[in-house]
Amino acid sequence: MNPTDLRHLDVAAFSHPGLSGRNNEDRYAIASYAGPAGKPVLFAVVCDGIGGHQAGEVAAQLAVDNIVESVSNSNGRDPLRIMETAIQAASRAIASNAALDPNRAGMGATCACIWVESNRLYTAHVGDSRIYLLRRGRLRRLTVDHTWIEEAIDIGLITPEEASHHPNVHVLRRHLGSMSPPRVDFRQRIKGDEQDAEARRKQGAALMLGDVLMACSDGLTNLLSEEEIARLLTSSDGLQVAAEELVAQANERGGYDNETVILIGVTAASSPQLQTSGATLRKFLGH
Repeated sequence: MNPTDLRHLDVAAFSHPGLSGRNNEDRYAIASYAGPAGKPVLFAVVCDGIGGHQAGEVAAQLAVDNIVESVSNSNGRDPLRIMETAIQAASRAIASNAALDPNRAGMGATCACIWVESNRLYTAHVGDSRIYLLRRGRLRRLTVDHTWIEEAIDIGLITPEEASHHPNVHVLRRHLGSMSPPRVDFRQRIKGDEQDAEARRKQGAALMLGDVLMACSDGLTNLLSEEEIARLLTSSDGLQVAAEELVAQANERGGYDNETVILIGVTAASSPQLQTSGATLRKFLGH
């Protein structure tokens, strides 16, 4: 794909180390391209590093760099296959790097990827970094955490109320850098109650004017409820203000982990391409 500085959607991002005094082991990237047939593509990724001795930040940076490089070098024609290849290549790069340094043994990262071609949404994720969609004031979590807790809730072993205080609350079941390639998750729960096969078929769903996408690390969602996130997103004066207010609110709650958020908004003023008549705008966005 051909990189471009022109973004067809509004974008804001903010990352903070939190208040624990630890290094920031979150990394993110946002890139825009002229994709197949010249269609605009926006790609965003958030990675949360795992591992001590600064290994987490190394893993997260390797993940972001390798994923963005793979996406940039692709032809853009199959977003899901491209993201899967990119994520698994990043996982191998992390594992290879860890094998060279005993201080980096066991390092890894989560990832949450957003790919928007024109108005079509594609997502991929591994771990517990999340992707949300705010539509008409309602926040919907599109992704499913790959954690012991999420699996236990799904099978009825524990209740959601018990989850936050459970000793296994931070145990990941999938991450980049593992011995075997992680299974990339393409479930996209637009309605929230889709079964797995239906959620997978939601890839390529059309975004609507006014939609806001959010990718974030768990340092944010561990401290803010979905109701609070939705309220901040709908009441803030612009996406950048919203991103910073979300992080500030998490820090007010203790900020015991790094916090990173990317916001993507579908507005008529996103780029010169969209500053046109209503009919042209609807055609461009697929409405």
